Amino acid sequence: MIINEASLSQTVDALNAAQFDGRTLAAPERTRAARWIAARHGLAGAYAGTFAGYPAEQSKGIVLFTGERITSASARHILGEEASRALRLLRVRDRGVTAALDAADEGLMRCLARAAEDPRHRNPGLFCCGKCSVGLWRNLLGGGLDRREERLQRGASHLRTARDGDGWRPFPFWYTVLALTEMDGTEASRELTFAAPALERAAKRAVPSAVHARRRHALAVRALNRL
Repeated sequence: MIINEASLSQTVDALNAAQFDGRTLAAPERTRAARWIAARHGLAGAYAGTFAGYPAEQSKGIVLFTGERITSASARHILGEEASRALRLLRVRDRGVTAALDAADEGLMRCLARAAEDPRHRNPGLFCCGKCSVGLWRNLLGGGLDRREERLQRGASHLRTARDGDGWRPFPFWYTVLALTEMDGTEASRELTFAAPALERAAKRAVPSAVHARRRHALAVRALNRL
């Protein structure tokens, strides 16, 4: 079942899982899911007029597709970006869905415009922090917002300056790898090559049974196959 009646993040997670696994959803199921997500538009707690999680998600945070827990304003922001991406990938022709998605885009674009006014903010591929920047990339990769190629290229380029050990500080390792595997360009390939030792260790382990560990194992294999 795709829709979780008590959780926007888990509904989006189920849609992400279908997309990651290459599963095609039937048209009626896509329509139901799209309308259900669109109904969360602009409710109390929605970031920048996007899509609101339920009270428990707003107070305790959310778990990303790759297993990292995100809390506070970052959770609300990333959920708005991920819900927008999910609606685009569902490709449902419905006036209400389109209106909600357009309004969410407008809200996020206003946030990006305000961020650009800060003289310290010179990279259009970044947002307030590493977590939220990857959420932005994921929405861009789904076809949202503007200056897609520029934002993705500049964002991926920044990772070179954020390298720390096997990953990038303060970017969540697996969530970042997930975004990089969908990006074109030498910058994304370069960062996946940098992360290859950690990815190889993960890929060599037995396939785990826990859902997020299993996804990370599959993601490690997928990222290495791209190199």
